[in-house]
Amino acid sequence: MIKVGIVGGTGYTGAELMRLLVGHPDAEVISVTSRSDQGTPVTDIYPHLRGSVDLSFVAPNLDNLKDCDVVFFATPHGVAQSAVPAILALGIKVIDLSADFRIRDVAIWERWYGQSHQATDLLSRAVYGLPEFNREKIKNADLVACAGCYPTSVQIGLLPLLKKGCIDVSDVIANSASGVSGAGRQASVANLLSETSDSFKAYAASGHRHQPEIEQGLADIAGGEVKLTFVPHLLPINRGIHTTIYANLIDPRIDVQALFDEHFEEEPFVDVLPAGSHPQTRSVRGSNYCHIAVHRPENSNKVIVLVVEDNLTKGASGQAIQCMNLMFNLEETTGLKSPGLVP
Repeated sequence: MIKVGIVGGTGYTGAELMRLLVGHPDAEVISVTSRSDQGTPVTDIYPHLRGSVDLSFVAPNLDNLKDCDVVFFATPHGVAQSAVPAILALGIKVIDLSADFRIRDVAIWERWYGQSHQATDLLSRAVYGLPEFNREKIKNADLVACAGCYPTSVQIGLLPLLKKGCIDVSDVIANSASGVSGAGRQASVANLLSETSDSFKAYAASGHRHQPEIEQGLADIAGGEVKLTFVPHLLPINRGIHTTIYANLIDPRIDVQALFDEHFEEEPFVDVLPAGSHPQTRSVRGSNYCHIAVHRPENSNKVIVLVVEDNLTKGASGQAIQCMNLMFNLEETTGLKSPGLVP
């Protein structure tokens, strides 16, 4: 049985980790930390876990994590980097759901996240946690930087096209829309129901901090620079991401539906829908599945890829558990086979 610790258990990704792990046959959560809520039963904050989680939050220190086999960091950016070195020194594996170890270029990370990086020596050691591209490296890793929610949808949507080398990499556009849980569990006027309901907006159109992560990942896949225009949007829903990707085909004769079907045929959590489909966020809510549809507008060399995922599951906690399964030589789908919640 894998003994699991969760640092930062009061946020949405921490709660989602607990929800998924209570049904995992080979893992047991033994420690959940919170600096502000230590001593409080987990179920006081998340009543939906009553009968499943019988733990109270504890202080985020090494004494409360030293018996773990793996520790998940579901913390704000900048927190994990200060604690991870001591945990790794004990032989404990780490899966970080924040952006602390995703970007290899320190200067770029510090510019986008507005702080100095405290563990630069670990950046080369961290393996990027996107199983559909980095599966073999994840298997041998002791530090995984779990891919972000927006970056997951964009990179998976472009994987077959970049691997085949069949699109113009100088002009790729991705419009992504996320539910409000993507902003985390915090008090914010902008995220109040009366502010988000019956509304739809773009934000950070001139630059979003997920862009350098996406560009780094796309370059790794393509073997060279991919120039991306990325615009995020806010959806008036709790959870879910819908990403629409636009690219120009170098050879318009290519059968893009067949390309996607073949590329993802063996992927357990990527489902390429039949030609003409339009995936919906509701179909993957609460699941670790990603649904994709690919379209070709008539009389055009354009390809349009539609991707949906749950930002808290495949975009965060579910993907983190998928990485854990790989790191501990388990079946990759263990504890993650539940379909989406409808309605």
